[in-house]
Amino acid sequence: MPSVIVVGAGPVGQTAALLLARRGVPVVVLDARTARDPVGSRAIVQQRDVIDIWDAVGVGRRVAAEGVTWRTARTYHRDRELFAVEFVDSGRSPFPPFANVSQARTEELLDERLARTPLAEVRWSHRVTGIAQDAEGVTVTCDTPTGERTLRAPHVLVCAGAKADAIRADLGLTFDGETFDDQFLICDLRTDLPGWETERRFYFDPAWNPGRQVLVHPCPGGTFRVDWQVNPDFDLAGEEASGGLDRRIRQIVGERPYEILWRSVYRFSSRLVPRMRVGRVLLAGDCAHLVSPFGARGLNSGVQDAENAAWKLAHVHNGWSPESLLETYHLERHAAAVENLTVTAATMRFLVPRTEADRAYRRDVLDRAATNPAARTLVDSGRLAEPFWYADSPLTTPNPRYPAAGRPPRGQVNPPAPGVLVPDVPCGDGTRVRAWARRPTCDPVVLDHATVPEVPDGEAWVLRPDAHIAAIVDAGDPDAIAAAVRRATGLPAA
Repeated sequence: MPSVIVVGAGPVGQTAALLLARRGVPVVVLDARTARDPVGSRAIVQQRDVIDIWDAVGVGRRVAAEGVTWRTARTYHRDRELFAVEFVDSGRSPFPPFANVSQARTEELLDERLARTPLAEVRWSHRVTGIAQDAEGVTVTCDTPTGERTLRAPHVLVCAGAKADAIRADLGLTFDGETFDDQFLICDLRTDLPGWETERRFYFDPAWNPGRQVLVHPCPGGTFRVDWQVNPDFDLAGEEASGGLDRRIRQIVGERPYEILWRSVYRFSSRLVPRMRVGRVLLAGDCAHLVSPFGARGLNSGVQDAENAAWKLAHVHNGWSPESLLETYHLERHAAAVENLTVTAATMRFLVPRTEADRAYRRDVLDRAATNPAARTLVDSGRLAEPFWYADSPLTTPNPRYPAAGRPPRGQVNPPAPGVLVPDVPCGDGTRVRAWARRPTCDPVVLDHATVPEVPDGEAWVLRPDAHIAAIVDAGDPDAIAAAVRRATGLPAA
């Protein structure tokens, strides 16, 4: 019997399974599909701190190597560049701020690793039709090609995506929020755009999509991902038949030859479940929260859900922490989802204003931003993903010398403080801090100035298994260190 059943074999479920197996937890992954469906680029922007998580399971370096690296995000209004954001690295990470690679390729790399992981098994054609739990475990009922089957495990992690309505209903969860009226046309194009290969470009109200937006991302293999905001009644088939799609593309690529690799139309939603833990069942990724894609907070936040859930489930299953540790998964990751919804909702109000007041505000900001640096800070084309800060978590030990972290300035990261992801700096033995923190052991890592010179002399930094700083205490106070270590893993103070 597996110790954990993961429902959904997308990147979130794959990551969770690999992290659980790495910590010695047998896991079975169930997916309703008959096999992998590598169609379209889908989620393409993989953030540095997520690549770090994948590095812990042996995939991160390949994602970074195959992806297109970019460090600059340019924003335009009509034909004028308003500003460019350069992304910094406070910890000298071996990975770029972002790597653009298709979700399909990421899934292939994760599948390859899963196939070499003895404690993880993937079962396709297993459509979950029911989840029931009791004091001892969870029973999952599946529809399979050979008939109905049931599986049982102490815990279940649901990573089944946005359409997991039946599972949410079984758990008594709503999925409240809204869906935006405007549609977005997405095309993967193979073409040559000199100078565009390593930059993200966002256009407000260009002459070739008046009144709306266009986003262009470079991707591997001489390809580009282009997103056009289009009318609520946009008809893709009609656009193709009339030649409108070709004209739309030509307005970007000119007379250069191009090839359409994939195209689709989406409406984006903002939704959130009220609970990300229901007894012995945890929810992660799009089945728990949906955000608009501007800022690349969907897949990236889902992978961070997976890491948070995996280390806590492993600690419980290995007897290192009590079952109550799992409640902190809901507290921490629900707060992260609220932050992502807050940020992306503000972006969508700017991108798709619904009231005359919002439209007037946007016109004023964009007009002033051409010459006024202060106005440029108000232009919202999507605040790019960043790791959440667990300053208010019950696992975090506050320190008055390090005030609680909040949202950092755009393009920057929070300085080291309790709750913040530790900068990825070198250790004295040649390893890196985050890799050291993520070792598959029960003990949190304690850093001091002797092991990592970036740690101020006289301080001890207690790191959680997901490399977040749990506490900064006096290095000469062993009782304070011990208390912070226990608190970081959900153990009683005594």
